[in-house]
Amino acid sequence: MSGINLLFLVVVAVFATLSADAYDPNPLQDFCVAVNDSSAAVLVNGKICKDPKTVTSDDFYHSGLNKPGEIISQYGSKVSLVFIDQLAGLNTLGISIVRIDFAVGGVNPPHSHPHASEILLCMEGTIYAGFISSNPSNPGDKNRLFAKILNPGDVFVFPKGLIHFQYNLGNDTTAVAIASLNSQNPGVVTLSKAVFGSDPPVIPEALVKGFQLDIEAVQHLQSLTWIGNG
Repeated sequence: MSGINLLFLVVVAVFATLSADAYDPNPLQDFCVAVNDSSAAVLVNGKICKDPKTVTSDDFYHSGLNKPGEIISQYGSKVSLVFIDQLAGLNTLGISIVRIDFAVGGVNPPHSHPHASEILLCMEGTIYAGFISSNPSNPGDKNRLFAKILNPGDVFVFPKGLIHFQYNLGNDTTAVAIASLNSQNPGVVTLSKAVFGSDPPVIPEALVKGFQLDIEAVQHLQSLTWIGNG
């Protein structure tokens, strides 16, 4: 092989490594069922790209996280989202941010983000935050709880997909946290809503056995109005 041909191959290889598509490394949907009918197909990330010629600074701008969210849920908390649907410029960047406001005794109930890890910064108040490990290899062993009491300036991390929560420990004060996630659409599964508020409902007998509750308790929980934590 001549020196010129070898140089050409090296240049091609270098450019091949430099050329890459920007994408979120995690799935942005719960599932993607294969389909042969192209008219029935959708984009995996659910978004298409705006013509770069029409992009403005406003596409990368969102305002309002300085303002407390209105707390109306039974949890005593409000999560103000800045995901892809609130800020179009996040598309393909793999990041998002939220503000969480807690009333006295408020909780961001146990939930998981199937598409993202999360880092949380306590801004005001005293917050008890933690996550629970996945099932250990020995079925008889307990899942581990990792939790800390956070004061303003403290940071805590929740690994991707694991169940986690935050609770306002202040007896007479509200609390505020800011969290960032490494996906433009982290997804949220609020456990209570998913289990007891699904449509159609899970048959009570399955939940009686699964949660070791009596059927009256299960039926009562299924009769309640459940909401997510977004």
